[in-house]
Amino acid sequence: MRYAACVEYDGAAFSGWQTQKHDVRTVQETVEAALSKVANQSTTIITAGRTDTAVHATHQVIHFDSAVERSEFSWCRGTNRFMDHDVRLNWVVPINDDFHARFSALTRSYRFIIYNKPIQSALYRKHVTHEFRELDVNKMAEAGKALLGEHDFSSFRAAGCQAHSPVRTLSHFSLSSAESWIWFDVTANAFLQHMVRNIAGCLIEVGCGKRNVDWIAEVLEKRDRTQGGITAPPNGLYLVGVEYPDEFILPSSLKTVAYWGD
Repeated sequence: MRYAACVEYDGAAFSGWQTQKHDVRTVQETVEAALSKVANQSTTIITAGRTDTAVHATHQVIHFDSAVERSEFSWCRGTNRFMDHDVRLNWVVPINDDFHARFSALTRSYRFIIYNKPIQSALYRKHVTHEFRELDVNKMAEAGKALLGEHDFSSFRAAGCQAHSPVRTLSHFSLSSAESWIWFDVTANAFLQHMVRNIAGCLIEVGCGKRNVDWIAEVLEKRDRTQGGITAPPNGLYLVGVEYPDEFILPSSLKTVAYWGD
């Protein structure tokens, strides 16, 4: 039987999603160990997309196969029982064997949250990206529109990115604010390594007045990472949704993050 599941995690204490050779704590290793205890046998998982160190998720999707019969409730509650409180399965459902958490995905959605005050927050420091300079949200929102559509995002990929092609289709970009909070949402068919954080770095440079509104479009056109802005810290980045074809009936993505937004 194949199962799909939704994983929520606070990335602050994890060295990213993917299991690593050296002794560090990762989300994948943590979830696999807990599932294996419930199944009483080794269980491996496939994810919709890997996240980096300190990146969070409200709606990471995985799938796993098991010959062991357990109810949806038992898989979910039992697995959570064997994990620390900073990672949770929100649901587990049986799924068609054709489903693949990564290759069946149509889009992924991220939210990036900026805390825009002179002094960093003592409470939210591990869950938002702090920017002490005052940001112009109107300029940031206008600049981000240049990213919509299909483009070569070489200017926004990490130097070590292993993706075969830098071409991605960004289908949604929006930026909002409330008091000291600024957040933007992006949806694409897939993302390159550090792509959202590099977008955030460029938007911050526009927002603080260091660059003009047209600069992001110019950076995109150059297809050269050295021409872009800084890579923003990972603290404010959240994977908030993965969309699949309607034939796979899954609970809807959680499109909001607690404390900020809609």
